[in-house]
Amino acid sequence: MDHTAVLAAYDRQIRQNLDPDGPGVVVERADGVVRRVGGAHDWNGVLWSDLDESTADAAIAAQVRHFTSRGLEFEWKAYSHDLPADLPERLLAAGFTPEDPETLMVAAVDELPLDADPPEGVRLVPVTDAAGVRLMVDVHEQAFGTDGTALGKQLLDQFTTAPDTIAAVVALAGDVPVSSARLEFRPGTDFAGLWGGGTVTEWRGRGIYRALIAHRARIAADHGVRHLQVDASSQSRPILRRLGFAELGTTTPYVHKP
Repeated sequence: MDHTAVLAAYDRQIRQNLDPDGPGVVVERADGVVRRVGGAHDWNGVLWSDLDESTADAAIAAQVRHFTSRGLEFEWKAYSHDLPADLPERLLAAGFTPEDPETLMVAAVDELPLDADPPEGVRLVPVTDAAGVRLMVDVHEQAFGTDGTALGKQLLDQFTTAPDTIAAVVALAGDVPVSSARLEFRPGTDFAGLWGGGTVTEWRGRGIYRALIAHRARIAADHGVRHLQVDASSQSRPILRRLGFAELGTTTPYVHKP
């Protein structure tokens, strides 16, 4: 994989030229940024910026005004290769709070192992309706320790209005949900995103995460997707590296609350 070329394609296709991908969502270009704006339960934030030392502070202030006037919390998704180099310090000075950094990892679908099965006693079940979403939210809250209400609303919206853009799965031990994950397609691009991948504590280390990667990679291959992209945590990064994902940089969410 040509890392430089793939990173440039990711920036161009996913960050700069992304089409609206949900009900009521708009993608706007103003003040040197590309931003995604939706409802209160949607992900709202800055996807891309083209700034320098002379324009960054004004652009940051403009985004704060834009989202705050709508009563929306939003995220500035800053990447390690974004300019200016001191963008993180400028976001902190403007009142943003950083969350844990993640690693941008990408793999070519045709180079991934696709034959990993879940451990004995665990089955993978496709999610297509509200009942399945409830199972995913249950896993999310147990695995990550955060409220999954907004996630549940986002997923229901997506299944209802754009089912072709998502493939979701829940891992069941008997009838108990122990892990879940989703694959989000970006029509017209070379990429699909791997999201979720949360496993409840007592079921970690048994190969479920790897099985969910392989499951989604098979779906991506069937859809002709060239690359899978993950914003990887420190826990998932070693597994993804062993599977063949390359590290292209880091991304840190900077959150601003109205």
